[in-house]
Amino acid sequence: MDGPHGLGVTAEDFGLEGPRGRVFGGVRVDAEPGSLIAIEGPSGSGRTCLLLALTGRMRPTEGTARVGSSRLPKQMAAVRRTSGLAHVPGVTDLDPALTVGEHLRERALLERRFGGPLSGLLRSWSNGARSAGGQARTAGRAAEGKLRIDTALAAAGLDRESLPKGSRTAVRDLERLESLRLSIALALIGRPRLLGVDDTDLKLSDSERAEVWALLRSIADSGTTVVAVCSEAPEGAVVVPTRPRGGQEPAAEDGARPADATTAAVAATPGDATTPTDSTADTATATATATATGDSSPAENTPATRDVTPAENTPATGDGTPGKNTPDDEETADALAETGRS
Repeated sequence: MDGPHGLGVTAEDFGLEGPRGRVFGGVRVDAEPGSLIAIEGPSGSGRTCLLLALTGRMRPTEGTARVGSSRLPKQMAAVRRTSGLAHVPGVTDLDPALTVGEHLRERALLERRFGGPLSGLLRSWSNGARSAGGQARTAGRAAEGKLRIDTALAAAGLDRESLPKGSRTAVRDLERLESLRLSIALALIGRPRLLGVDDTDLKLSDSERAEVWALLRSIADSGTTVVAVCSEAPEGAVVVPTRPRGGQEPAAEDGARPADATTAAVAATPGDATTPTDSTADTATATATATATGDSSPAENTPATRDVTPAENTPATGDGTPGKNTPDDEETADALAETGRS
């Protein structure tokens, strides 16, 4: 079986911006096939979104990139067919109730059904159901699936025999490094030419991080281009920092959904923290009204307002600090008399 052939990755002014700010921008990449590319940055700097964009799972809004012979964003589907993902929260999550063997068999079955060209899939269905050699072909596909699994496990450095219950070990019983290796093995079953791995150093010790980088380096040396997200890149890697253009703080990437790039990019920037939500504005207005009337419980029909910035004639809000033109005791008494609460 021929080994995989990696894809070169290049990008110029590559970026993604959503309604609430820039997720990442001004990214430049120039990596040869079979390179180890490290997307380096702190959590929340858009590094996962960049990984998804380079693997064709998220549509960029700025610049261009090329993965192999496919251009982004015009040929995202082609990039998806030649790339795989591992250890991406919300995208490649392992089912804690399933065993290692069940995960592997499921992935091999999916690759057998949908990994090849559609024409070959249709031929296998028709010929397998009608010809006398259908059973032989079925056995051949099973043998190929087993070979894919064994090859992927070896490349990921996961030994099933070393697990507590072998292939019957549940995912919930795996150590963090073992879960990472299993996720990488599942991605490698599809024989990707570009492998994307997220959070490679999350909650790992220094020795475990060294193991992970040695693993990813060996995968890259075998021919598969590797793009890995990390907080600190190893020596010798092609480093791609995730720093938004113009020194702007990055938009948070929590809750990003790769199915919709615009939706994924709507995480608020720190600058939005000064803008209150509707519920905050309603609460502040109700508090001010209750203080002016002498009632600690706001009225049921208290009108809400979108502006919580106190005007010059805004009454005090009960925090002990009067406003610029805070009414004196006599004015407060008049206000209470008008409302019938004196």
